[in-house]
Amino acid sequence: MAINAPIAPSVGSNLQGSSRRSAVRVSLPAFLGLVPFAAYVLLFLALPTLLAVLSGFFTEDGSFTLDNLVALTDPVIVRTFVNSIGLSALTAVIGAVVGALACYAMLGLAEDSRIRGVVDGASGVLAQFGGVMLAFAFIATIGVQGLITVWLSDTFGIDIFANGAWIYDLPGLVLPYIYFQVPLMVITFMPAMAALKPQWAEANLTLGGSNRGFWMHIGFPVLAPSFAASVLLLFANAFSSYATAAALASQGSQIVPLQIRAALVSETVLGRENLAGTLALGMVVIMAIVMWGYSLIQRRAARWQR
Repeated sequence: MAINAPIAPSVGSNLQGSSRRSAVRVSLPAFLGLVPFAAYVLLFLALPTLLAVLSGFFTEDGSFTLDNLVALTDPVIVRTFVNSIGLSALTAVIGAVVGALACYAMLGLAEDSRIRGVVDGASGVLAQFGGVMLAFAFIATIGVQGLITVWLSDTFGIDIFANGAWIYDLPGLVLPYIYFQVPLMVITFMPAMAALKPQWAEANLTLGGSNRGFWMHIGFPVLAPSFAASVLLLFANAFSSYATAAALASQGSQIVPLQIRAALVSETVLGRENLAGTLALGMVVIMAIVMWGYSLIQRRAARWQR
């Protein structure tokens, strides 16, 4: 026993050392695989955001100041933030409800069905369809001289712009935003709908429950966190959208991204470049709060999607 005693720790240490070396060999390639993505996030997301936000704390000559933050209390800026929040919330709720209904309709289809594949593929494409192309599509269809506008006027005598060209103002952004919010909801919410187990419905029926009771006591409570997280994601998507609004509402600065553009390229009011950084800071704060809430809710919703 005395002879073998020193050998056991030696063997144990060798095993521990080999396990640590194997762990390093396994984790190192995984770490290297994250380098391109980390570089992309740093160079194209983190660094531009940091530079944009910090510019709001400096004057034109590079001196540090907090005077730019006073601009956030300006009634025009406050109204711009209210417009952005209202537009984002409205389109997020409408897009979430319509998208959730579309997901519910697809529950009765097999995962490998042709219709479901078409819907999934179309959602993936339409969720990224925005900017100048989407703005042109709406101008060509329901613009002042759009196809549907002219058809309604010639056929039924209906002038949808009798009270003004609302399509080029804040109300005109609602339909284009809903256009890409609904497919985004389908992409994000369908996995949660698919995670509803058939065994739950069978158990509900076995215990004498109804279809309405299943949704009231099982379906809706289980899906509520995922639905709320999807609404926050849609809100963030609409709040940060710029290209569609810039192409459609070329005149005026009704929402914060357009107000930032006006501060950067305005030819009538000079010296407001640093105001853009202050507005960006306000957007970052709101987006951080929204994404923090999204992460909390999604963490709870993930329990039902395992």
